[in-house]
Amino acid sequence: MPRYKLTIEYDGTPFHGWQRQTDRASVQEALETAILGFSGETVTTQAAGRTDTGVHALGQVAHFDLARDWDPFRVREALNFHLRPQPVGILLAEVVPETFEARFSALARHYEYRILNRRAPAILERHHVWHLPMPLDADAMHHAAQLILGTHDFTTFRAAECQAKSPVKTLDHFAVRRELDHIVVTAKARSFLHHQVRSMVGSLKMVGEGKWQPADFRAALDSLDRRRCGALAPPDGLYLTHVVY
Repeated sequence: MPRYKLTIEYDGTPFHGWQRQTDRASVQEALETAILGFSGETVTTQAAGRTDTGVHALGQVAHFDLARDWDPFRVREALNFHLRPQPVGILLAEVVPETFEARFSALARHYEYRILNRRAPAILERHHVWHLPMPLDADAMHHAAQLILGTHDFTTFRAAECQAKSPVKTLDHFAVRRELDHIVVTAKARSFLHHQVRSMVGSLKMVGEGKWQPADFRAALDSLDRRRCGALAPPDGLYLTHVVY
């Protein structure tokens, strides 16, 4: 029974996250319906990251098994045909060993958060950035981000409903840069807590506005208190960019 690995791009705006829901549209449901459409087989796909409602992906990875041996090129083409007009595209389909797991084989996950920092509202990028009209100091935000690199208890930046066994994670990369009217936040870790990236970005906004000093950002982490976290950044600006195996 061959196992297929997919690299997937999607606009999360119309979906209630990756995971299949009983009464709401999800990326997983769209993908599994497309697999049934071309193969006649009902499968359960597993993803590297279960993105939340409204979160996008440039390089989500999922795997599934089929009884029939299909050419990967045909798998990609057939899925893209059956996924229309849903905003989901298969960038690459590959045959992988049966030991491959999209979630558990991952060595690192990369996320990007995009802020549109200008007075004028987002028009072409609506639902794909967090629009913040007040001036933000990207350099101060970057300085603050460097203060929480490494292995820590990230309870402060953890959702109440997070199901991870431990709040301890290792943040390998966390950086902020300005690109004209955009502020781009990039993060890398083997795994993240539920809402961790959005929580950290929401707190970095406080630094960018001058309401916090960079040291206050680190103090919030050390407090292990979710009440010290800034407001949760909206899902619109968050992208799962790629997964490393």
